[in-house]
Amino acid sequence: MSVLVFKAILVLVLFLISLGIAAYSTYAERKVAAFLQDRIGPDRAGPFGLLQPIADGVKMFLKEEIIPNVSDKLLFIAGPCIFMLTALMTSAVIPWGKALEFGGQIYNLQVADINIGVLYVLGVVSLGVYGIMIGGWASNNKYALLGAVRASSQMISYELAMGMSVIAVLLMSNGTLSLNDIVASQGTGKLYGFIDISGMNWNVFYQPLGFIIFLVCAFAETNRTPFDLPESESELIGGFHTEYSSMKLGLYLFAEYINMFISSAVIACLFFGGYNFPGIDYLGTVLPHNVVSIISVAALFGKIFFFIFFFMWVRWTIPRFRYDQLMRLGWQVLMPLAIINVLITGAVLTYFGN
Repeated sequence: MSVLVFKAILVLVLFLISLGIAAYSTYAERKVAAFLQDRIGPDRAGPFGLLQPIADGVKMFLKEEIIPNVSDKLLFIAGPCIFMLTALMTSAVIPWGKALEFGGQIYNLQVADINIGVLYVLGVVSLGVYGIMIGGWASNNKYALLGAVRASSQMISYELAMGMSVIAVLLMSNGTLSLNDIVASQGTGKLYGFIDISGMNWNVFYQPLGFIIFLVCAFAETNRTPFDLPESESELIGGFHTEYSSMKLGLYLFAEYINMFISSAVIACLFFGGYNFPGIDYLGTVLPHNVVSIISVAALFGKIFFFIFFFMWVRWTIPRFRYDQLMRLGWQVLMPLAIINVLITGAVLTYFGN
């Protein structure tokens, strides 16, 4: 099998996995909310309610599709499409596991190992704001427009602190912008230079402040509580997607969960070693290479599912911020902390060396 065919299959598999996780994240969200609120949650569609996402998807497709007469119809349709497209594109540079080997041919579990992978992620994520802004503008509804303005200003503000927190990680990784190299570097070497823990030389141990900043910014970028002001129904009805119905609304909702999935994957890759796990080197000596690769994929998805649960846990625990509090946190707290973190990281690396 040629590498090109393998990449095409990998793209299709990632597309299906992203859609599946987005669909069942809605089910998981409702189950987590029910658990935290001492309820049962969905339990009617299928055993334990496992068919609820399929029922919701069918409902979305069958609902009446309404396009307001006063809207810009072309942009109205383009908004959710752009938002969904940018959400799906981000997964292209994420290394999902160690490479597979068949017949002497190496197949990397990464669609594109480009040397500017981190910039690609930040760039594509920033394009997602156009999907929200276009949707709010094209609706010709003042509540939708206000939601879009809120979302765009929020996402742009928190992207700055997020980018600064990533710079500190890049300094720890010898300046490489390749996500594959960043993940690989966390599976080698000794923790703090002298503690030998195979596969656990993770950046979170060196950059705890950077991790916290990135995590908070990820909540803001995905419009999750307590940063869900763009969809604040008490003030804006439904925010930027107020006028949307049927599957166009479904695309916005799906894209939000896909963004949460990809954000969790990026957090795992930048700070928690990606597919690396304790004992990965030892397993490589006693198990076949492809078996270790499959275990590494499972390890990465385990970390991803933990952070998805954490996103949901926070949503049903912490109340929503006011908008002035949200912007103050981004500009007056996270941004200075991110700059200080970069300066301290640079100083420590300069003094002690890499």
